[in-house]
Amino acid sequence: MPFRAPVTDFQFLFDHVVDFAQIIETERFAETDNDTRDAILLEAGKMVEEVMAPLQRVGDLQGAVLENGVVRTTPGFSDAYQQIAEGGWISMSALPENGGMGLPHSVTTAVNEMMGSGCLSLQLNPLMTQGQIEALEHHASDEVKEMFLSKLVTGEWSGTMNLTEPAAGSDVGALRTKAERNDDGTYSVTGQKIYITWGDNDFTSNVSHLVLARLPDGGNGTKGISLFIVPKFLPDENGDYVVPNTLKVVSLEHKLGIHGSPTAVMQYDGAKGWLVGKEHDGMKAMFTMMNNARLGVGGQGVGVAEAAYQHALAYAMDRVQGRSPIQGGTGSIMDHADVRRMLTGMKADIFAARAIEMACAVALDMGTATNAKDWHARAAFLTPIAKAFGTDTGIKVAEDGVQVHGGMGFIEETGAAQFSRDVRITAIYEGTNGIQSMDLVARKLMDGGDAAYAILDEIEDCAEKVRESMADLAEPLWQATETLREATEWMVAQGDLNDRFAGAVPFLRGFARVLGGYYHLRAAIAEGGEGPRSKLAKFYIKRLLPEHAGLLAHAMEGAGDLYALSPEELGAA
Repeated sequence: MPFRAPVTDFQFLFDHVVDFAQIIETERFAETDNDTRDAILLEAGKMVEEVMAPLQRVGDLQGAVLENGVVRTTPGFSDAYQQIAEGGWISMSALPENGGMGLPHSVTTAVNEMMGSGCLSLQLNPLMTQGQIEALEHHASDEVKEMFLSKLVTGEWSGTMNLTEPAAGSDVGALRTKAERNDDGTYSVTGQKIYITWGDNDFTSNVSHLVLARLPDGGNGTKGISLFIVPKFLPDENGDYVVPNTLKVVSLEHKLGIHGSPTAVMQYDGAKGWLVGKEHDGMKAMFTMMNNARLGVGGQGVGVAEAAYQHALAYAMDRVQGRSPIQGGTGSIMDHADVRRMLTGMKADIFAARAIEMACAVALDMGTATNAKDWHARAAFLTPIAKAFGTDTGIKVAEDGVQVHGGMGFIEETGAAQFSRDVRITAIYEGTNGIQSMDLVARKLMDGGDAAYAILDEIEDCAEKVRESMADLAEPLWQATETLREATEWMVAQGDLNDRFAGAVPFLRGFARVLGGYYHLRAAIAEGGEGPRSKLAKFYIKRLLPEHAGLLAHAMEGAGDLYALSPEELGAA
């Protein structure tokens, strides 16, 4: 069955679950009415189905290669990229004064998720460029904006993010790449960066790299790092970007998945670049791009989950095996309870993860439109949850998709395994899910838990309103929220951050479980308690939400028992 873009799900979420209406009531986004939004979603869905989805398998079988220093991309990617760029899908949320559409980030997030469903390897390219556009809009000088933004917005150029080095993975402050000031106000950048997504391609005329490096007088750690934009080609005397810069792709990584996306080792040998933001304050500018990308990566997880679910559902509906255990069944494996358990669980978690993703995007838009502290705090709090739960959901759904296929899921020709291989990276890049969880219980609770408690109050208020009319859904959710409140209070009370970190991952997942229950309840309320979304909400709240209790009990155990076994004892047979 060909991929079908879940446009109606996004419309339902916007209209009934995450309150998109408040966005278009602001002056900033007043021109994006529901009709405009829906027309964009429909057109994007059509593009994904017709242009990107047919390249999903091709990208896996004929991945990018490096030949004589030139990156050759998957056949068909170039034409598809041109259609993405010409359709304006890269610049949806870029400012109009820079040539963008100025659309709410929530609309961009929905489109990006659908693009990730269609072909994750290709979608990574515009996602990186979008993040670079946002970083430049917020932090670059007028000169740098003039040089780079228009080309990035049109898609004539693409952008990358260069953080990681061989000796500096998640510890960015340990980087060794250096920068030196030039007499003309530019900088020379020297060093090596690894894991550079779409470090080069053969379909844009230039690639601009955002590179973290340290000036000679930069202090140790992250506070002494500066950010530079370093293009593949420099301008000649006529202003045409045709002069090769002193940088190159050393090699491309051989990876588990996303074969169509070239992941490069980049070498900079005194490459000419321009400062973005202030000297020694590069992490501030880079975090703008990273936070954009973290929500986008969460959406990638949900997008792959959607594609894997559709793939598994189609197989299950066609696969005939065994005697049907139910009266009037289909005769396919859909009749079997365990297959139904997997498929319904996949669908329920996709809805929960997508709702969290879109709620985070709406909070970002409201923060942008109003500059209200509470909205900024909510967006910041939801970002690590959206990233981690979205990608964990992608991994679990893709894994279950293989299981639904049975032995055929282990056979590459069915395509089920590719979803599992492709989505696995999403829990690692843009900050591992463990780091997302540590960020949640440390930095995001520095307000004493105010942002978290505001969300918990909102959930309980919603449950209270239907506690009698929809008791079977509202009561379990209300009780789960109280348990989550106790766990949040425990986290806030811990002076030793390592005790928080020890339970950070189960705390984040427990929080996501409760949030998922909240959004499922809102869906059921919108449907009047009758219908398919209400049935799905009941499945989630009765069968998946109870996981929160064990997760939060784990979260509050502290660090002591994690260190009870010595390294020698852990290694003992």
